[in-house]
Amino acid sequence: MAGGTDGTIDGTGQADLDSESSAGAVPLAAVPKVGALAWTFVGVVIATIIVVVALSAVSEIILPLLFAAVLAVIFKPVAGSLQRHGFKPSLAAAVLVLGLLVLMTVVLVGTVKGVLDQTDDIGTSVYAAIDKASGDLSVDPDSLKDAKAATEEAAPMIREGVVTALVSGVNSLLGLVSGLILGALIMYYLLKDGSALRRNVVAKVDPSIRDDVNDFIGDACAILRGYGRGRTVMSVVVAVVVALASLLLGLPLVFTIFVVNFIGGYIPYIGAFLGGGLAVIIAWGDGGIGVAALMLVIVLAANLLLENFVEPKVMGRTLDIHPLVVLIVTALGGFLAGIVGLILAVPFTVIAGNAIGRLRSRGFFTVVADRAQPTVKDLLDRP
Repeated sequence: MAGGTDGTIDGTGQADLDSESSAGAVPLAAVPKVGALAWTFVGVVIATIIVVVALSAVSEIILPLLFAAVLAVIFKPVAGSLQRHGFKPSLAAAVLVLGLLVLMTVVLVGTVKGVLDQTDDIGTSVYAAIDKASGDLSVDPDSLKDAKAATEEAAPMIREGVVTALVSGVNSLLGLVSGLILGALIMYYLLKDGSALRRNVVAKVDPSIRDDVNDFIGDACAILRGYGRGRTVMSVVVAVVVALASLLLGLPLVFTIFVVNFIGGYIPYIGAFLGGGLAVIIAWGDGGIGVAALMLVIVLAANLLLENFVEPKVMGRTLDIHPLVVLIVTALGGFLAGIVGLILAVPFTVIAGNAIGRLRSRGFFTVVADRAQPTVKDLLDRP
């Protein structure tokens, strides 16, 4: 009896231990998988850093090429339209590339020349704005002197450093020229043979993912085209509205205001702030605080109406991302890739999100975690 009782007690105790062990086995079993996911994330971050560092080391060549490739994607439908009207693919591509080069040269030279020629007028408007601000807002005279001194220090930089500022993302003039030449050639061949290149790339991937790769390339091209079209429309609308308001208010430097607002429109939020700020400062210097306040209202109304009514229609839901995300990725893009990063950060973020969603839908991350789980478990089990 005693033996039987002891046996019962021993059996019950063993059963309890087994029960406790099995109860604790679930969270312990999950540890390796969580660790694998964590190490996967670390690996992705490290790989991203390596890619960014490698690209920054050759940015004087890579960034113009990247920009040319994006332009080729955006203008591919135009090349197709020219081909349907009887142009050979090579001729259509050449016309577009040369046309864009001429247009960019005219805009660049006109902008630089206009800013250089009107530097004195810009300085006069800024001085007048500072003087009016001191009278309208009772600004401390010492602060006024500091503001004028800062303006005087900036004037030589405006006169002498405009061209340098425009190429600040390029280490040397040779790198700039090389990048432009290679970029033009890349754009030409992508416009001429882009469809055939896409078919060849898709044909070389595994048949099981061929459709997904083709769809991803199509989505990426659509995102870039939608973003380019939308930004162009919004830049034109804001620039025209602000320039017309400046003309009606009798302000000077209308052409400069138009160009700055148009180019700034391609940089989300930051460009609108710079372009609108210039218009308000010139309005304050020329007409006082009342005119400046009216210009500020016009700038804010134009940008807010675009953001809420025009942007959703021209961009579509594909590019509908939160403004905070736009600000963060735009700042990061500018830090990593200069002006090209400021312009392309948002569409590339959307494309990356699309790629991550496709990988998740195919269980890519789960497969990676499962394959890494034994290695992580072995690391965790080591003393």
